[in-house]
Amino acid sequence: MAERTVLVTGGTGGLGGAVTAAFLKAGWRVVVPEREGGGPTAATAGRVPVTADLLDPEGVARAVAAATAEPAAPLRAVVNLVGGYASGGLVHETPVEEFDRMLRINLRPTYLVTQAALPHLVAAGGGAVVCVSARAAVAPFPGAAGYATAKAAVLAFANAVAVEYRQRGVRCNTVLPSVIDTPANRAAQPEADHRRWVPPAEIAAVIRFLASDESAPTSGASIPVYGRA
Repeated sequence: MAERTVLVTGGTGGLGGAVTAAFLKAGWRVVVPEREGGGPTAATAGRVPVTADLLDPEGVARAVAAATAEPAAPLRAVVNLVGGYASGGLVHETPVEEFDRMLRINLRPTYLVTQAALPHLVAAGGGAVVCVSARAAVAPFPGAAGYATAKAAVLAFANAVAVEYRQRGVRCNTVLPSVIDTPANRAAQPEADHRRWVPPAEIAAVIRFLASDESAPTSGASIPVYGRA
């Protein structure tokens, strides 16, 4: 039986599946929020699905309740994967509604889930929060100002959590992947050099490490995870 729980948002996506698998292999109980209308997913050994809209505080509360429902496996880690990407024109060509949408879908779930989970992590004696930003947060490229700004905001928020909760035993770190080699990204960019992209399993290994006791001395770090080519 698992002795600790991790809450993985976005655990059904291309990266999320690899992250979930990494934690299950390491013996964690993994709670995975899923959006309504996505079709029911049966629980498997160690994997606990819960229907929740992570843009809504009530949905977040439901997900955190599921993650803290097993006293024998307290919540010890939160992994914030939920987000989205959109590219378009330059700043003067980008509608403010699209800019706002990037901030909402990338920052709001990270904030709400972390906010709701922090008291439980503190009560459990400490733990880890891992946020997924992007290389674009520190090295923007043309046509994605909203996305780059949103991911930079995720990075800044994670650093704030690291400062505020280190003395309470909770550390917070961020990974900054380059383009992730998922089927959806390949379909969107079929002509790209996929050898330069980073496989989800490699990012998942870094995330699992940052959530584990092995990384206990580390908080407030921004970890680049880029392709090898």
